[in-house]
Amino acid sequence: MTTARRPVGELLREWRDRRRISQLDLALAAEVSTRHLSFVETGRARPSREMVLRLGEHLDVPLRERNQLLLAAGYAPVYSQSPFGDPELSTVREAVRRLLRRHEPFPAAVVDRGWNLVDANDCIALLTDGVAPELLAPPVNVLRATLHPDGMAPRIVNLGEWRAHLLGRLRREVAATADPALAALLAELRDYPCASPAPEVEIPGPGDLLVPLRLRHGQGELSFFSTVATFGTPLDVTLAELSIESFYPADDPTAAVLRALTERTGPPS
Repeated sequence: MTTARRPVGELLREWRDRRRISQLDLALAAEVSTRHLSFVETGRARPSREMVLRLGEHLDVPLRERNQLLLAAGYAPVYSQSPFGDPELSTVREAVRRLLRRHEPFPAAVVDRGWNLVDANDCIALLTDGVAPELLAPPVNVLRATLHPDGMAPRIVNLGEWRAHLLGRLRREVAATADPALAALLAELRDYPCASPAPEVEIPGPGDLLVPLRLRHGQGELSFFSTVATFGTPLDVTLAELSIESFYPADDPTAAVLRALTERTGPPS
């Protein structure tokens, strides 16, 4: 049994509504007439492949969904989707692993759009220490391993604050991608118990610069902030959906503990 594909005009109108862009504004940005765009959305006109790609670009549609727009319009996808281990990605893969290694003794990880762990440096074990083995069985979902009661959650000192930060990021990604799997993950994570439930809006305190991840550790509390890096000009779905999160010490005591641990035992395995 095959499922009927939704018309491309319907999909484009849905993306336009999601981005809150008027038909006139999109027509002006894409340099097409409002009349033609209206005909495309109602199915009275079939857009060219170039038109589909142009509209997808101006609507900031993710590459995965641009391929779906092309299929709905009767065209073949143009954006490849290569497994991260594919030989064609060897140069990119080595560059990513070089970044991960050079970030030691601080933790860093690579995740895909679904927040599944793709790669990490050895120091990520500082964060995953004590996480239940079943949560670390591949494929490892980083958000689930972080917020699950059997995951990192019991070690996170500011669980309510960090939970609010992660759920906010995920909520924005659901809005940007309309991915039902991400929406399901968000619903699951919201149901996890938390002594201090995540507020809808985080209000920074006086002097706050970043939301830290504060972890209980045998050497004392560790505090981290993170940066997120993505590829600037991806033309492959896999690369477009990868992000590298690198953690840095948020205070001098944390930096001292991490360097001491590395000097004494080497990077954790």
